[in-house]
Amino acid sequence: MNPSLPQNASMNARCLSAPARTFMSRHGLERSVLKQFEADASPRRYYRVQGEGILLMEDRQDQVGFAAYLRLSHHLNVLGLSAPRVFGADPSHGLALVEDFGDSTYAACLASGHDEAALYKLAVEGLLHLHRDPKGREVDQPKYDMSVYLDELRIFTDWFVPAIAPEIDKQTFTQSFLALWRDALTPVANSFDTLVLRDFHVDNLMLLEDRTGVARCGLLDFQDGILGPCEYDLVSLLQDARRDLGAGLEGQLLDYYVENAPSHIGAENDIRHRYALLGAQRHARILGVFVRLFQRDAKPRYLKFIPRVLAQFQTALVDADLTAITSFLDAELPGWADKALMLDRDLTTLQGEPDV
Repeated sequence: MNPSLPQNASMNARCLSAPARTFMSRHGLERSVLKQFEADASPRRYYRVQGEGILLMEDRQDQVGFAAYLRLSHHLNVLGLSAPRVFGADPSHGLALVEDFGDSTYAACLASGHDEAALYKLAVEGLLHLHRDPKGREVDQPKYDMSVYLDELRIFTDWFVPAIAPEIDKQTFTQSFLALWRDALTPVANSFDTLVLRDFHVDNLMLLEDRTGVARCGLLDFQDGILGPCEYDLVSLLQDARRDLGAGLEGQLLDYYVENAPSHIGAENDIRHRYALLGAQRHARILGVFVRLFQRDAKPRYLKFIPRVLAQFQTALVDADLTAITSFLDAELPGWADKALMLDRDLTTLQGEPDV
């Protein structure tokens, strides 16, 4: 969750759960006025502690992710990047007091007229800083190996595919689809070159104008970090599911990254191929995630992003030369792309939800 979304009404700390009240009291904040941030796709909750420059983070459902947040916050700050510092934590109840970066998300900055190219270049510089530092991957996090890639692609076969082809033999489709991807993903299956933050996009980046260098780019929502290929976060940034970049900007920033990439990750052609390959895998997963958010979690607003992600997926399939996967989709799911464009209308009509 992004802790800089629009806020609900103020509340007193005494309205929190008993463990949270005890935690706040332990830190002398029992009389604080809080503002809760609106939830997005995450069960995590954030409350701004008014006048203190800190947030109360509450995550009672993901102990592994909570522990990773604490660990990676420290790790990223040691590397010279800006993640919210942790001032106190109660892991047994999923509670933490973390640094409040304010309201200047990249998304808010762009909406108010900030220079898009400058903001994105700062974010790319932050990635380069992380990727060049050999200590960047020296943290105890899972690896982005073949099993993880394939598990993520099952979100596509479990949710997106049945949505556009309800009568399909899902098990047979999935076996063939994943076999094709297993071959295609060989170039990245053993690439553990850096810490991958995974949700590196404008809603999870902050402009911290009181800092200098790459520290001006604040990092949020990194608790799902994983050791993997450098190009993954670059795809997250430059092929955003939620917004289009200015004309030519993706190509310019990809060129800039390639020109300044650490030598150990290989030649330009290799970097560009991995960028396209990871883009295709990521977009397939996201298509499934957006359907799942609607059907399982009753969150229809993500369906409106499907046409953009679909276009990104189709482009990445071409750029990564994934002809076997494209041919398989065309053969097994006739008209799949056209049907995907209608999912917002078709799913909301089927389940009686209003279009968003």
